[in-house]
Formats: sequence, C-alpha cells, structure tokens
Amino acid sequence: MAQDYDIILAGGGLANGLIALRLAALRPEVRVAIIESGASIGGNHTWSSFGLDINEEQRRWTHPLFAHRWDNYSVRFPRATRRLEVGYGSATSEKLAEAVAAALPPDRIITNMPIVALDPTSVTLADQRVLSAGAVIDGRGQARTRALDLRWQKFLGQEVELAEPHGLDGPIIMDATVPQSDGYRFVYTLPFGPRHVLIEDTYYSDGRDLAPETLRGHIADYARLQGWQITRVQREEQGILPLGIGGDISAFWDEGQAGVPRVGLAAGMFHPVTGYSFPDAVRMADLVASLPKLDAASIYAAVRAESERVWNGRGMYRMLNRMLFLAAQDEERRTILERFYEHPDALVGRLYAASNHWTDWFTVFSGRPPIPPLRALSTLVKYPLGIR
Repeated sequence: MAQDYDIILAGGGLANGLIALRLAALRPEVRVAIIESGASIGGNHTWSSFGLDINEEQRRWTHPLFAHRWDNYSVRFPRATRRLEVGYGSATSEKLAEAVAAALPPDRIITNMPIVALDPTSVTLADQRVLSAGAVIDGRGQARTRALDLRWQKFLGQEVELAEPHGLDGPIIMDATVPQSDGYRFVYTLPFGPRHVLIEDTYYSDGRDLAPETLRGHIADYARLQGWQITRVQREEQGILPLGIGGDISAFWDEGQAGVPRVGLAAGMFHPVTGYSFPDAVRMADLVASLPKLDAASIYAAVRAESERVWNGRGMYRMLNRMLFLAAQDEERRTILERFYEHPDALVGRLYAASNHWTDWFTVFSGRPPIPPLRALSTLVKYPLGIR
C-alpha cells in the first residue's frame, strides 16, 4: 500500500520545524508532513543563541528565523557588571511558522491535531485517521525520564511596551543583582526596539513548579527599579527547560518507543548548563537532511548515535551543574556564576557553544573555590567527566 508521506514530523516545535526547512531546501523530492497539536507551528517561543554557537553556513540558512540580532550582551552581578563583545540573536516561533509555511505545501502542515499514537512508520491522530510514512520523527518534547538526572531552568517572560526608551543597546542575559530565591535567580532582558523589551524572570531550580502570578509581580517590580513604565504587555511566554546533572543517555533512548527517531528535547539535545536547544536542533536538521537513506531505521540509528555522542561529550558541563545544584548553597550559586564571568570572552563563548577543551576546564576550576573544597569534591566523582 502506498505511503501517505515519505516523512512525518510528529510535533511542530523547533527541532522538527528546522528539519522541515532543511529537507525542503536540500531534498525537495521528499514528501514531508508536519503535525502539531497546537494552533501554529513553533507555538509561542523565543529561541536565542550566541555568535559562536553555529557555523557560517548554518547562520546563513537560519537567518530568516531571527527577528533580532545584537553585537554584544551584558551580565550584572553584585560585584560587577560586564559587557561582552559577542554576537547574540533571537529567533521567534512566528518566523519559524512563516518559514515552514513558505517551504511546505499547505496540505502538509497539519495544526490543531494531537497525535494519540505513533510507531516508526505511522501516526494515529485524535480524529482517528492513521497516516503512514517511510519514517516518523518524534519531536514532541521531553517526556518524563528515570534515566537522566535533571534540574530545571524555569521562567516567565513578558514582551512589553514602555512609556519612554529603555536605553539598552544589547541584551542583559543575566541580571543577578535581584534578590535570590528558589535556587539561582536572574532577570533576562532583550531590547527589541527603543521602547519594546522582553523581560524574563528566570530560575535555576531543583523543582519544576512555576508560580506565574509571583513572576509577573517580579517583572513589574524589576521594570520599576529600572525606571521603566510598562504601558502594554504584548505577549507572555513561560517555560521549563531541562539542565543536565548526570544520567545514562543510552538508557534514556531505551525508555522510548523502539525504533522511533527522536529529536530536540525528546532526544536529550540541549546545552546542559544553559538549556539552550537551538544550536543542537540546527545541527540535527543538517544531519537528517544529509542522510543517504531516509527510512525509519536509518534515521533512528543516525539521530540516536548523534544524541549519545553529544551527551557523552558534555560531562564537564554536567559537572559544573553539580557544583551549582548539589554542592552550592543559597548565595553560593550566584557566586559560582559571578566567578565564571571573570574569565575571558573567548572562554565564556566556548562554554555557551559547548566547545571548551581541557585547558578551559583547568582555568575554570582552578584558583580559590567559591564553595568548600570537600563539599565540592563529593559531587564531582559521581559521574564520568567527559573531558575532550
């Protein structure tokens, strides 16, 4: 029996949206359908990345997704404020939806349609239709897992208009001068226009619980402290992103449905320290589009191998997280991050790009530790280091 499509992308988030774009550009003969449970491809999200995170060709093909770019960003801590001359950019779900709509025929973009079951070559929709394909790629986000030891970056952000210009010429990716609570707290600010700014109240936390009304109050308080008068809230988004402490990535894959390729957070593809997923999703889209065969078995083998390679190569980032979440107490978490930002721009950039080498780690962990050495050492030996 003829298949309905060559590839079905289950979930219309970032990872599958990028795969749709890359296949449409490089493999236009492949019949791709993307199915999203929500009202639109991409949902309601902002995905940011640093200038060193992806290569020049990847910057070229993802350029239409970026609504804003800056040449620098800043961080603020109690002892110092620092400006880093490193590029930063933000892609939006609206831009992703527009790009996918331009790349695929309308009848291959299915929204407002939950998937109730899937296997490597078919999906069952909420309306009981069963669609077949040579391969189904699951990009519906991360499920609960016993195999990975995770903590959380959780946030609520409001995109607002101000009565007067804010005066920022670049993002503030961490303002940790705010009162600390629920782990490590900071405010993240993106200036989208002279009187247009995104303000996010953000936490590195042990738990997933989010209190939206409290965070909205914090955003209002922060704006007042900056001398900003909010005249309108244009948009609000919230999220809970995984941060890696440790775990067994092979066991994580074995928890999932046998033979079903997974991408994005569903494949454990995120930066362990920041929770950023855009660079990994870009590289995975390139990988899938480059495969000689696009059957389920070939895609599954390739994406699982890439997921395991990436996870196993990032042990030192998870060790840094263990310092933050397991060894540090109260204000010590902020002190660890403050010390990290004393390092050169290039080293900081390599951390965000997950491309540090062993000499960087020697630099990061040398000197006077911000927490008692014995307490720190007790958390560092639990998992393999993964030094490259």
